[in-house]
Amino acid sequence: MTAEPSDGEIIARSQERPERFAEIFDRHYTEIHRYVDRRLGADAADDIAAETFLVAFRARASYDPERTSARPWLYGIATNLVSRHRRGEMRRYRAMARMDGRDAVEGHEDRVVSAVTAQDGTLSAALADLAHGDRDVLLLVALAELSYTEVAQALGIAYGTVCSRLSRARRKVREALPPPPPPPAPRPRPRPNPQPSSATRGGARA
Repeated sequence: MTAEPSDGEIIARSQERPERFAEIFDRHYTEIHRYVDRRLGADAADDIAAETFLVAFRARASYDPERTSARPWLYGIATNLVSRHRRGEMRRYRAMARMDGRDAVEGHEDRVVSAVTAQDGTLSAALADLAHGDRDVLLLVALAELSYTEVAQALGIAYGTVCSRLSRARRKVREALPPPPPPPAPRPRPRPNPQPSSATRGGARA
């Protein structure tokens, strides 16, 4: 069975056969659309997701075919396009911040996903207050599930910068979380009833 070509191989072949780039669209459009939807809402997602692939198609000659996955590249383009709509993104987070928060205790990234799907108003407010570079890194990890190395590739920044931005963003998110509920008090263990000894039983019969 012939292995499927990598994204890098398809993009390289699309230099001479542009129609091959449609395979990149088919592989990755759904997740790019979902990422933009979660950041800007459904109204903007169709246009920006489509524009992401148009920009990628026009820039395909600059793509390094040694990079087998185009996901970081595409997410980087999508994030740059989202940056043109930061005011709309902030309005969306602040609108969600007016909603009731949830009581569930989750990990930071899980709570971020909840926030941008209109389920956690407390964290939506925290996201709105983040510096845009910190927010981009956090959402690429939480929503796109990119590794730190892939985030660095997507944004064109150093690995150490990814780590410092993510650490700063997580700290602010953690500060926005309500304290976890105290653990339930342990139940007192029942004391066993003492059993009469054989001597006591014999004495009772006598």
